[in-house]
Amino acid sequence: MEPIVTPEEMAAVDRAAPEPTDVLVARAGAAVAAAALRLLGGAYGRRVVVMCGKGNNGADGRVAARLLTRRGLHVVELAAEALPSRLEGVDLVIDAAYGTGFRGTFHAPATEVPVLAVDIPSGIDGLTGLAGGSPLSAARTVTFAAWKPGLLFGDGPNAAGRVDVVDIGLAARSNAGRVVDSDVARWWMPTNREIHKWRRACWVVAGSPGMTGAAVLSSRGAGRTGAGYVRLSMPGVSADSRVPAEVVVTSLPMVGWDRTVLEGLGRFASAVVGPGLGREAATCDAVLSLARSCPVPLVIDGDGLWCLASDDRPFGAGRSVVLSPHDGEFTQLSGHPPGDDRIAAARDLAARRRAVVLLKGPTTVVSDPSGRVAVVTSGDARLATAGTGDVLSGMIGALLAGGMAPFEAAVVAAHLHGRAAHHFAAPTGLVAGDLPDLIPYAVADCLAVGP
Repeated sequence: MEPIVTPEEMAAVDRAAPEPTDVLVARAGAAVAAAALRLLGGAYGRRVVVMCGKGNNGADGRVAARLLTRRGLHVVELAAEALPSRLEGVDLVIDAAYGTGFRGTFHAPATEVPVLAVDIPSGIDGLTGLAGGSPLSAARTVTFAAWKPGLLFGDGPNAAGRVDVVDIGLAARSNAGRVVDSDVARWWMPTNREIHKWRRACWVVAGSPGMTGAAVLSSRGAGRTGAGYVRLSMPGVSADSRVPAEVVVTSLPMVGWDRTVLEGLGRFASAVVGPGLGREAATCDAVLSLARSCPVPLVIDGDGLWCLASDDRPFGAGRSVVLSPHDGEFTQLSGHPPGDDRIAAARDLAARRRAVVLLKGPTTVVSDPSGRVAVVTSGDARLATAGTGDVLSGMIGALLAGGMAPFEAAVVAAHLHGRAAHHFAAPTGLVAGDLPDLIPYAVADCLAVGP
């Protein structure tokens, strides 16, 4: 994974730098100048404005200005505290006004030309990505040593444009990282000749009378992500014509179904519970019974999370449990919304529940109880539609059944889930039912990259 550091962590990295600040600033400024030339397509006749603050960001900008001037560009430096209302007559604006430590508001000058941001667009909070004031939207951002959370959350992704992480000689180690295709390839567990379906069997307990769609989607997600055998049980429902032929449907009673499931899980490698299950008192009793006694790795999603909210005890040592809430379900589980710092929110819930937490959102966060975090950015807005989370729960279940550890299973499933959407050709119209058939293509993409 590509490291992610908070502004506070980055300040510590700077303090521990093995080389003088002026050496690091020279490297950063050179990287900014090179990016500016790429954006401009050359140097001849180009005009650039560099907005420079008083800190290291401004110093980076001033170095870039000198280097661009030597290349023959017409460069004007403007102090960040005395900017005009509009920038005209230029080909590029370099935003080196304020960095990740900035607090407050910044109202940038208006401009119609491309913007290159240094480290982070000025006015974007380095921790949360929230905009303070009216920042410029950059075509490209050059950031140093590691990703900053503000580039990945809130308003940050839209304001930052394409992000280049540049090595300037700082050791930015972190227990949080951004997931890339090679992580999936590194964690993927290939099958061998001796494998059989029961070694990768997943039992999905989901759906209820009148709410079977989520169950169907979850079981399809499991099948397309490599589960060798998928059993679907919908309490109180005997069949649904939409269930794929490859999925084995078995009936469960509406009340007390947990006893049947617990007795039969010995042949299975994982279980998924919750999507579309309903919130009746008897259902919640069964979910809590299964959650506390399940002998195999377990994914709890949807209504299962709503039921779990009534019991805040942490899971026992050695249990393999993945909770996959969206913001509303997170609020039910924790008693408060995730807030602006979504990494901290996922870490806190994972530690308190002693489970892996996958916090869904435009940028998905996965944390384990130790505080290790993965940030998934592979998806896009087309996934914000009903049922896509149900597909994801089945995908996690399948990877757990294949022997993947809970943290890695949640991370890989989330990344593939986002990757799958990119194989849908149209810019709109993606529905959850399209996703399962696209998953194998997403897997192929990642495995082709290699670890």
